[in-house]
Amino acid sequence: MNHRPQWLDGVSGSGKTAWLIQQLTDWVTQASDQTLGQSALVFAANGDNRLRLAERIAAMVPSQFSVVTTTPNGFIQDEVTLFWPLLVNHLGLIPQFPLRLRPENEQELVTALWQMPLQDGTLTVEGWQEAQTVRRSLDFLQMAAAASIPVEDLPGLLPQGIPPGFAPEHVWRSIGEALIHWRDWCLGRGLLTYGVMTELYWRHLLPQPLYREKLLARYSGIFVDDLDEYPAIAAHWLQVFIDQAQPVAITWNNYGKGRMGLGADPDALERLKPQCQVTAQTTPAPSSLGYQWGDRVMEWVMDPLALPEPLPCFETLQTVSRGELLRQTAEHITQAIQTGQVAAHDVAVLGPGLDAIARYTLAEILTNRGLPVASLNDQRPVIHSPLVRALLTLLTFVYPGLGRLADAESVAEMLVVLSQIPQAPEEEAWFDTIHIDPVRAELLVDHCFAPSVDQPEFLPVERFDRWDRLGYKATEAYGRLCQWIAQQRQQRQQRLVPGVISVLDRAIQTFYWGGSHLPPDQLSALRELMETAQHYWAVEERLRQSTSLGGNHPTGPTKTALERFIWLLRQGTVTADPYPVESADPTQRVITIATVYQYRLQRLHHRWHYWIDAGSPRWLAGTDTLLFGYPLFLGSYPGCPWTQAHLEQLHRDRPERILRDLLERATERVMLCHSELAVSGQEQIGPLLTLVHANANQAEDKVT
Repeated sequence: MNHRPQWLDGVSGSGKTAWLIQQLTDWVTQASDQTLGQSALVFAANGDNRLRLAERIAAMVPSQFSVVTTTPNGFIQDEVTLFWPLLVNHLGLIPQFPLRLRPENEQELVTALWQMPLQDGTLTVEGWQEAQTVRRSLDFLQMAAAASIPVEDLPGLLPQGIPPGFAPEHVWRSIGEALIHWRDWCLGRGLLTYGVMTELYWRHLLPQPLYREKLLARYSGIFVDDLDEYPAIAAHWLQVFIDQAQPVAITWNNYGKGRMGLGADPDALERLKPQCQVTAQTTPAPSSLGYQWGDRVMEWVMDPLALPEPLPCFETLQTVSRGELLRQTAEHITQAIQTGQVAAHDVAVLGPGLDAIARYTLAEILTNRGLPVASLNDQRPVIHSPLVRALLTLLTFVYPGLGRLADAESVAEMLVVLSQIPQAPEEEAWFDTIHIDPVRAELLVDHCFAPSVDQPEFLPVERFDRWDRLGYKATEAYGRLCQWIAQQRQQRQQRLVPGVISVLDRAIQTFYWGGSHLPPDQLSALRELMETAQHYWAVEERLRQSTSLGGNHPTGPTKTALERFIWLLRQGTVTADPYPVESADPTQRVITIATVYQYRLQRLHHRWHYWIDAGSPRWLAGTDTLLFGYPLFLGSYPGCPWTQAHLEQLHRDRPERILRDLLERATERVMLCHSELAVSGQEQIGPLLTLVHANANQAEDKVT
């Protein structure tokens, strides 16, 4: 491999990743004995891509050569953690092991720290709810860190760059100052968010000669896939290897850049290109629709005067209402698979912003037809799981002071859920019988539930005059639950229970058989609940240590940690993936449902595409989910408030990138699924409508 950095310009399906792996294997075969003691550092844009890339590398690179695969986020977190002692000495921090804050912890703690300025109007932005103000402010910190902008610059940058009309300049200045305080507060307690870690890395760790020496000693070269999806600071560590003439190989997707405005800055990273030896590989795979039809389709879509012609690879499925469109789309997929035209794993259903109703409707119909479905990155709040809700209600009976959180409805649901008896391990069924059905649960709540502000109680079943109406099984299940609660209270008073996490684990083992027979979505929710609880109490312990050293607990003494934890979950902040199997893995024999953004980011390919809401104006726009204020943190920021013209200039090539990229990921057919009316009842007039009408007669004989 040439010591000059190698750069491959390519498109989806053109073999970019294969080229990168070949660069890696070529370097391995030429490696000296000294190099064999080091590792090659390989980057992927996100975690799922990293797993697939690691598998391909493992199949081609000799096992005696060490290869470390990572992502930009993972690399920064690992480096800051590994070299934390160096940062402690450099910044004069308290020597304590760093603790990562999850987003839900970060949101809660910032809200508590900023409670006064949030309430008195100092941080008030008209039209923003308190949670939005906190989240978007934290986004400023993260985007600044990713762009190598010191947080101290924010009090000046925000009022300078945000257009007037959102809020007075003093509000943005106050938000910037509050973020400085938040950063310093975290460092003083060894608490790290991704934004704080990113600033620590580029500003304090990477400039240190000792760290650079160690970095180059550990890694013999750096190989980066899809650099167009990375934050601007990736250029910093790439430049370290380039300056030392270490092997560097980079792939770049001309029609990628999907994360611009979401933390990536491709224009800033493309400035590395002149230092590299560039290879162009911009022809799509011959098997893709983009190879044969990409130029023609782009001309038809982008030219308002063009008259599209029907294409053999396009069909239109058209209805009046969106609900009917979803049903007909699912039926069309079912028919195509059952008649052998296509396999389930060759079908992808894509939309510019698939809402929960669309995902649920499609998945429900297809699943009822016996077809496997994977909804990509369909994360739902864990509180949506009745098993999780039942456990949280159960905690209010074990721990005092939580009576306000146990209302009659949640208690009745808990009785139903915790009385479900699993089958024996050798059985395949999930649950055998519900011993306390909803009717009996309501009777028990009406006659045997004693609410209390301090601690609710379950009274003996005999307090119900007609307790014989409950039946033997329901009475037994109720008695077992009461006995379990009494045991936990007694052991807690005797200090035989280590804490909340142990109580939750005991409940899962007792009432859910450890989760061994749960369906994937419920098992995923329970795992996320336990991980969240473990992390939450680790942060609580760190804050208690800080308080004992003279600090203040940001949430104050008004609520216990357990009460705040339950409220946090009930707000829907914590999510879990209801499809925790490798849904993005093309080897899974499933129909993929995803947004356009998710699909492109996961680098997936399918024979058939179904483009939902093809007439929507959101197609080819892709700007409704971008982070507020992102233009200020791009390398192209002009130093003045952004305007509509500035935004249009930033995204001038987005429609072409989205459409070409999707066509390069489909190999046989695109079904344009269009309803005349959107969910709101308004007529849909989007950029793909000319294609929809031009190909309307292609599918008429196939839709029943």
